[in-house]
Amino acid sequence: MEDGFLMEVCVDSVESAVNAERGGAGRIELCAGLVEGGTTPSMGLLQVVKQCVRVPVFVMIRPRGGDFLYSDREVEVMKADIRLAKLHGADGLVFGALTEDGRIDTELCTALLAACRPLPVTFHRAFDMVHDPQVALETLISLGFERVLTSGCDSSALEGLSLIKKLAEQVSGFFPPGGGITERNLQRILEGSTVSEFHCSARSARDSGMKFRNPNVAMGASFSAPEYSIKVADVAKVRTLNAIAKNIL
Repeated sequence: MEDGFLMEVCVDSVESAVNAERGGAGRIELCAGLVEGGTTPSMGLLQVVKQCVRVPVFVMIRPRGGDFLYSDREVEVMKADIRLAKLHGADGLVFGALTEDGRIDTELCTALLAACRPLPVTFHRAFDMVHDPQVALETLISLGFERVLTSGCDSSALEGLSLIKKLAEQVSGFFPPGGGITERNLQRILEGSTVSEFHCSARSARDSGMKFRNPNVAMGASFSAPEYSIKVADVAKVRTLNAIAKNIL
């Protein structure tokens, strides 16, 4: 954190990881399925990303999209993914788990934290789905999480800024804001809080290199991204965010 702040960029490809580092990211959150908020990446992706970047790579452990209430079999998948991520060079891990009534699943989190150690662990935006953020905060502190990624329990970090500020004042450095952060709102978010880290994707759409295209077929559901447009971390956007933070923090 040489500049007094740390910018974490969430990525789902090698190209995005390289672009994030080139733009000034101090840490990478490696995911698949960013359209679903991030799921566990392949270990092949982790291996190659680790070969291509020097900044720390934190790996998302989330077996599917949707809620954060996990079955016994999904927990086994999460534990296996943690073991593999550590084996293939993860510098940290990112997960979250809730009970059916919107509280932190302390039993499951304790078990997963033990599997993650000695690596640092972030509780991800499952926090934004909790019933009582203040109680959840105390629980996560007691469990030993290093940080919590949050949009302030709102649709974006800007909308949830008042809660982020309140929580960050309670536990300094514990709450990097994330969710909808862009070059248009980063200054307001940083000036309106006491945080020294922030989380963004900084992506732009890039047209596919395919010359032949079949417009009648989609590989996913109707809400999925188009086949002939690829979203990647944008070096210029990362640099712009980096410069904004450097001027404020």
